[in-house]
Amino acid sequence: MNKVIFPALLVLAFSFSSCGKNTSHGNSTQVIQINPPGDNIASNNPAPDFTLSSTGGKNIKLSDYRGKVVILDFWATWCPPCRRGIPDLIEIQKEYGNDVVIIGISMDSDTKSDVVPFIKQMGINYHIAYADAGVVQSYGGVESIPTSFVIDKNGNIVDNHIGLVPKSDFTTVLNKLLNKS
Repeated sequence: MNKVIFPALLVLAFSFSSCGKNTSHGNSTQVIQINPPGDNIASNNPAPDFTLSSTGGKNIKLSDYRGKVVILDFWATWCPPCRRGIPDLIEIQKEYGNDVVIIGISMDSDTKSDVVPFIKQMGINYHIAYADAGVVQSYGGVESIPTSFVIDKNGNIVDNHIGLVPKSDFTTVLNKLLNKS
């Protein structure tokens, strides 16, 4: 009995931390290597620039936020761990204001029409853009969501996570980058 329960619990635990996503990838000239958790702040991989369409119809270009600390969050409306992480991102945006820019990158393709109503329902207060194959490939071929990256003021990736991230993990990194105690 224990031989069956333990593997089932492992599968269940993983399903609550991230959602798998098979995505076709386009060609890209700049691809980053995702660092393992714990090997983060010391790494300074330049964040690949992108221009994506926002849910408001305007373009979001990462390089426009140079000089700001940025959190990129790859997510989807149908992903339970993504949904659980959104309230933390909303709080971070409120708490850090103009010091931090959060860009949610929606991986919704078949459910793209659900994104704007979902933003309103959740009260999302940060930028949301629609992913394309190029940005997915540039950021290591995002295969599980949520996947997040923290980018410093100089445009370098200093932290990344695959799966649901506790708010305290984000705030620890943000406080270091913003020289807050």
